[in-house]
Amino acid sequence: MTTIDYTSTHYDVAIIGAGMAGLAAGIRLAHFGKKVCIFERHNAPGGLNSFYSIDGRKYDVGLHAMTNFVRAGVKGTPLTKLLRQLRIDRDEFALCEQKRSRVAFGPRGEASLTFTNDFTVFESEVARQFPAQIDGFRRLVALIRTYDDVSLGAQPESARAVIRRHLNDPLLEDMLFCPVMYYGSATEHDMEFGQFVIMFKALFLEGFARPLDGVRVVIRVLLDKYRQAGGERRMKCGVKEIVVRDGHASALILDDGTEVTATHVISTVGAPETERLLGEKSQTPNAKSQRDGHPVGALSYTETITVLDREPAALGWGDDTIVFFNDSERFTYARCETPVDTRSGVICMPNNFDFGPDAHLPEGLFRCTCLASYDQWVNLPEAAYREAKAHWYAEIQKSAQRFLPPLPTPDALARATLATDMFTPRTITKFTGRLGGAIYGSPQKVRDGRTAVDNLYLAGTDQGFLGIIGAMLSGISMANFHILAGGK
Repeated sequence: MTTIDYTSTHYDVAIIGAGMAGLAAGIRLAHFGKKVCIFERHNAPGGLNSFYSIDGRKYDVGLHAMTNFVRAGVKGTPLTKLLRQLRIDRDEFALCEQKRSRVAFGPRGEASLTFTNDFTVFESEVARQFPAQIDGFRRLVALIRTYDDVSLGAQPESARAVIRRHLNDPLLEDMLFCPVMYYGSATEHDMEFGQFVIMFKALFLEGFARPLDGVRVVIRVLLDKYRQAGGERRMKCGVKEIVVRDGHASALILDDGTEVTATHVISTVGAPETERLLGEKSQTPNAKSQRDGHPVGALSYTETITVLDREPAALGWGDDTIVFFNDSERFTYARCETPVDTRSGVICMPNNFDFGPDAHLPEGLFRCTCLASYDQWVNLPEAAYREAKAHWYAEIQKSAQRFLPPLPTPDALARATLATDMFTPRTITKFTGRLGGAIYGSPQKVRDGRTAVDNLYLAGTDQGFLGIIGAMLSGISMANFHILAGGK
């Protein structure tokens, strides 16, 4: 690794966090000649969408699929805007489309809606399963297509209230909410309509894709662009404190005690997490309200990852890329009362993207995600923690398999398993710093990214843009609006 001599302690812009939003903001600013440094506490970039290694295997964190996929030639979409703003050729991401995905409800998925990257497939599925609802569904989709979901001044409105003005079947309503909530909602039971629109477009009107080699491809492209633009990056070098004087972020105190200054600061670590960085040295009348203003998210997750010695297709699981499931009469998206809520979740099989006839992942992968209770995981003694992981790993797998074709033999999955891993809410906080293990952050979003500190801005999840593409667009939009355009 090359050792960099950090000769400057002042930057035009200091960015806290080397996740998707931080990297994108850094690229955009460096392109316009700004002196930028990204500070990251951990040793791997990517934030909530990173990767790690165990026994030589690399595991993606977060990336089931990159949403917002559109094919070449489609203009005016988040993906095309992102590529243009960051000067990325779409081939650099090497995105491969999903085969098909499903929303499966009922004890064994008796009600099922298939969707692909062609929206007409999903529309025809709704018409087939819910003929009395299709006219209202089409009116809802027309509204979604014209809604300005990127407006920084949009007024919040209940998504369920809007949808009930168009649909009156609770099952269809829940089947629409399940995917968009699991892939981006920090709010229990309901969503702000603008957030619902962002995710509906990303999942259904656009679609899913991923590079063959997963999130590492996306991170590598972003790092290359940032380095080429002249940006500086300090890894294993977190920000411990933001010093505020007279309503202005006057300095950053790093984990090693070093002090740096910047004309502007962009934080991508979350709103409550940023507020907690406003330490006792902050000389401002409302320092406490700044630290305590945003509620910590109530929703966290656990995920099991099973590595197989064969493709999922060899087990009869070759058709589905992602399955969103729920076994109950109504879909419940809320803080768990048990360590894991196995009633609903997401199954992802990364092998089931269309990589082409001659490209394959080296091993099979079977991933299952469910809601989990941070409070019931965080303080377990180590032995009890490992025991709980083993128990809930088995429960999650058992629940998920109800929504997939039956295995050839009862022990087929166990016999095909080479390795397993599982992350919990405790893991999320340890490696990302997200309070409460809340991947989607605080339920209170800040669309314009402003904080009570006049040169400190939020980007990423708590600015309100969602998903990998959304996170990058958030970083770009905050760089453009607050720094390159001066907040105009």
